[in-house]
Amino acid sequence: MQLRFLGQSAFLLQGGGHRVLIDPFLQGTPKAPVSLQEALAWNVSAVLISHAHGDHWGNALDFGKAGVPIIGTAEIGHYAQENGAANAIGANIGGTVRGEWGSVTFTPAWHSSSFPDGTYGGMPTGLVVEMDGRRVYHAGDTNLFSDMRLIGDRGLDAALLPIGDHYTMGPEEAARALELLRPRVAIPMHYGTFPVLTGDPQVFAREGRARGVDVRVLEPGEETEI
Repeated sequence: MQLRFLGQSAFLLQGGGHRVLIDPFLQGTPKAPVSLQEALAWNVSAVLISHAHGDHWGNALDFGKAGVPIIGTAEIGHYAQENGAANAIGANIGGTVRGEWGSVTFTPAWHSSSFPDGTYGGMPTGLVVEMDGRRVYHAGDTNLFSDMRLIGDRGLDAALLPIGDHYTMGPEEAARALELLRPRVAIPMHYGTFPVLTGDPQVFAREGRARGVDVRVLEPGEETEI
C-alpha cells in the first residue's frame, strides 16, 4: 500500500488498483500539497470521515456530489445525503463497511463532533482500514485510552496518530498509545497546521522509536510504502 500524507489528518491510500481518501481537508489550510481540483481527478473509490469537524470533513461534499461514496457515522451519512451526496453511507462504532476497494471498521475515539454549521455529527470515531492486504488505523482526533489495546489486537501495519496537543493527545501521550496499538509503522498527524497545535513530531519520533516502532514523519505531499 502507498500512503500519502496530505496535511492535518488527510491521507490518500493507494493499493490494489484503488484509491481511498481519509478526512479530506484540502481548502482553507496552507498545508495542503494539492488543490481540490487535482484531488477530484484522482477518481477515488471512497472518502472516509472520522468525525464532522471542519478540518476533517473538509471537502467531503465536493467528492460526494461527484458520486464518490462518503462513509462515516450515521449522522455524517445522513448529513451528506441531505446536502447532495447521494451515495453516502452511514455506519457506526463497531460496524464495518465493505467495498471493492477493501473495508473500514469504526472504532471509538474520545473527542467531539459537529459540522461547521453546528449540526451534530454523531460520535467521533477512529478508522481501521483494510486494503490491499494491509491494516491501517487512523485514530481521528482522540486522547490515549486503554481500549487501544483491543484495536492493536487486530494486528496493525500502521497507526496514524494525532500529536498536536490542545484538542488531542500530544506527542508523549501518542507515543504511549503505541505501547497499546503495537503497529509496525507509526505516522504523526494533526500538528502544526494552526498555531495552537504545538506538538513536536520529532518528540513523537524519538519516543516511538525508543519503543521499537518505525516512526515516519512525513511532510505534506510525501508518501511512504506500508
